[in-house]
Amino acid sequence: METVVVIERKTFEEIMVHFNRLASRVEEICHKSEAKHLGEWLDSAEVCCILQVSPRTLQTLRSNGTLAYSQIVRKVYYRAEDVQRIIPIVEERRRLAALNGKDI
Repeated sequence: METVVVIERKTFEEIMVHFNRLASRVEEICHKSEAKHLGEWLDSAEVCCILQVSPRTLQTLRSNGTLAYSQIVRKVYYRAEDVQRIIPIVEERRRLAALNGKDI
């Protein structure tokens, strides 16, 4: 069952003025947010897949400073560009480990 609400034109116009101000403010905030875009962030599982390493190896990459990270509460995040930057490093370590009969 629908309810019909009748309001005066003046009240409707005032509501629309406030609504338009709110919409403008939301657009302004969204525009500022887009300007501050920080890039894509990846979680540990995604990084392990990309680098083809175990979670323990990923921990070592964090601990020795090879891979920068940010932590929010107990969740660790990595910038996509940082992960891309270390792919050659990980591949070189994988190659050296293979020469010694090991795996990373």
